[in-house]
Amino acid sequence: MTIDFGGHLRTWRSRRRLSQLQLALTADVSARHIAFLETGRAKPSRRMVMRLGEALDMPRADRNLMLDAAGFRPAYGRRPLESEAMEPIRKAITHMIEGHAPYPAFVFDRHWRVLDANGSGRFMLSGFGLGEGDSFIDFLLAPGRGPELVDNWPEVAHHLATRFRLESVHLGGDPVLERAAAVLDQDALAMEHGAATDLPPVLAVRFRMGDAIYPMFSTITQFGTAEDIALADIKIEMFFPTNAAAEALFRQMAAG
Repeated sequence: MTIDFGGHLRTWRSRRRLSQLQLALTADVSARHIAFLETGRAKPSRRMVMRLGEALDMPRADRNLMLDAAGFRPAYGRRPLESEAMEPIRKAITHMIEGHAPYPAFVFDRHWRVLDANGSGRFMLSGFGLGEGDSFIDFLLAPGRGPELVDNWPEVAHHLATRFRLESVHLGGDPVLERAAAVLDQDALAMEHGAATDLPPVLAVRFRMGDAIYPMFSTITQFGTAEDIALADIKIEMFFPTNAAAEALFRQMAAG
């Protein structure tokens, strides 16, 4: 079903919970013009479509759809990571994850499928039975997998559910992420998340490996100026140890 520009704009304004006036202020146009665009009484310029897409923080693919609905050519491409144009990006990713050694680093797509990892990361993934192309979400959502793998699973499940739901909101609703968040919420119900007086600076994931528990935390990096649809979805997650045992584990994994 083809959606007109006004309907597309109205849908995204609703998703962002903005009134016409609020969107107008953000996009630096009049509320009357927003109303006319939504009802079809006014036609947008290409520049206006791009400005509204920015004001609504729309994913690149949806900005393309809105451009198409307004009668303009798409602005954003979707290049395979292995393409020639993406060579500088591949080098940057390799530099980041290899430079993070001996700590594990992973590259994921929008739905948390494994795209790449450094040596420690590949070693860690192999211990979970995962490799390139596998879904970390599907792995975690297997019945009983979370509690078996993570000592503080209810707390981590709550954190992951929140992260997936926020990512879904940014994308305008993503069924894969929403389903994952719903399942994780059920696991998180096993733990009350009340106000604590001694919250740590970051949430440590307490992985069970063999008979030992190794606490670690991670940071996530994305390309802030990505103008390519696929590149905008790429996430680089880098893990850090929180104690000497986890540090020693990472160095052992790096050594193979």
